[in-house]
Amino acid sequence: MCEQLKLDPLEFRRLNGVREGDRRADGTAYPRIGFLEVLAAAHDHPHYAAPLAGPHRGRGVAAGYWGNYGGKSSASASVNTDGSVSLVEGSVDIGGSRTSIAMQLAETLQIPVSDIKPLVADTDSVGYTEGTYGSRTTFATGWAVYELGKTLIQALCRRAADLWEVQPEQVSYSGGEFTCNGSRLSFKALAAQLDETGGPVVASASASPRTWGPAFSVHIVDVAVDPETGKVDILRYTTVQDVGQAVHPAYVEGQMQGGAAQGIGWALNEEYFYDRQGRLANASLLDYRLPTCLDLPMIDTVIVEVPNPGHPFGVRGVGEVPIIPPPAAIANAIYQAVGVRMQVLPMSPGKIMAAVLEQ
Repeated sequence: MCEQLKLDPLEFRRLNGVREGDRRADGTAYPRIGFLEVLAAAHDHPHYAAPLAGPHRGRGVAAGYWGNYGGKSSASASVNTDGSVSLVEGSVDIGGSRTSIAMQLAETLQIPVSDIKPLVADTDSVGYTEGTYGSRTTFATGWAVYELGKTLIQALCRRAADLWEVQPEQVSYSGGEFTCNGSRLSFKALAAQLDETGGPVVASASASPRTWGPAFSVHIVDVAVDPETGKVDILRYTTVQDVGQAVHPAYVEGQMQGGAAQGIGWALNEEYFYDRQGRLANASLLDYRLPTCLDLPMIDTVIVEVPNPGHPFGVRGVGEVPIIPPPAAIANAIYQAVGVRMQVLPMSPGKIMAAVLEQ
């Protein structure tokens, strides 16, 4: 449509882009979302305006959406007498979540993240925790440790009240310090007196939040297509995404890059082959073709932060939405490069050659 109307594809998306209050196809109204902000960042990125020289080269863009998820998570913690906090969670760390969860507990307790000692335990050792899937871990387990941190603060306020012989509600906590009527104790100083005030402080918390934040991503890709073989080379790739509040930006970038790489594999190579008896013929990673570092350029990332109002720290899920745009973006780039519209995945060399020859 953009080609026929002579419209810039990102401008077309901006004119029609959803925003807070708009309804999805299933009738659900969007909460605060960052699609328009992502489109603006993609449009302003140097990649979008860079010259594209050479034969059989094309540039494609696409936007993707993922609803994300919350689910049930639990965590436990104990305050140690040196001021450190031992954290036990049940979310398997496949994307840096051990650190991002520790950071959210540290933020709640207002202490350095280096004082949090995270441990991922098996789920027999911690309260019920759903799997690490659905872009839920930093959101939902982060919420659990937020509740956990508040519970620890309440317990420590009672300990400080015992020391000062006041009521717990008279004790305030801010900036890593407990205060009451001019008396002050740092988190570490109070932790050092746990044995004198009743022994260890241990707490558990769980969460099952439903206010997860939908996320949007826009990808820009340059390709070169060999018209004699149908082989597609990825020349340049940029992913722009609303991540909510980026708890650990380096890990967020890694998830954006990993998702884009998965989407590129989906677009170009990944395919199941079955024999006539229905047996999978390419059941090993030797035969199931995944992208490697030899197939991909460095994937540029642009983090757009539109905090999710449905989370104490504005967290949205990150890991899945970058898998969505690559097939469409690459298909658009292939069309610009060799003039054929690919509508079947993967867009492997044989399929591209068949389309070119048919044309």
